[in-house]
Amino acid sequence: MELRSVEELMDLLHACRGTRGTACLGGAPVDLHEHALQTAALLRRGRPADKELQVAGLVHVVGQLLRPGGAAGHADHAADAVRPLLGERVALLVRLHGDTRVHHAVLDEPDLEDVLILRQADEAARTAGLDAGVLEDWRTVLELVSARHARLGAFD
Repeated sequence: MELRSVEELMDLLHACRGTRGTACLGGAPVDLHEHALQTAALLRRGRPADKELQVAGLVHVVGQLLRPGGAAGHADHAADAVRPLLGERVALLVRLHGDTRVHHAVLDEPDLEDVLILRQADEAARTAGLDAGVLEDWRTVLELVSARHARLGAFD
């Protein structure tokens, strides 16, 4: 499945509410909706200017909804689904955040650092009852990243 609009992505993220899944790096099952919001909120606090990194944190869970079952392949499915809408960098961050083999030979220094920051936020975003806002708060950011990707894609 490829997501083609922010509305489709919002619907998918809303569908995560109440869905229990394992965070990509293992551990106890979490509510995917809350986990996505917490991950994005942590990234917003730590890297307020990097909207693509924040969005990667928000959408990294959708692979578990698209392909329920074992943890294998969730990051790949999420990356493939969001690439047409949110661009290559968001897809790369989503794909690699759970890959323990990520090292300098794979990525440029800035991307490696961002993958590791996303991984840390993913691990930290498991606090029951933490107020991380509501999904609707992210619509404008998703639209911004999507529009930027669409503009850049026109020049490829």
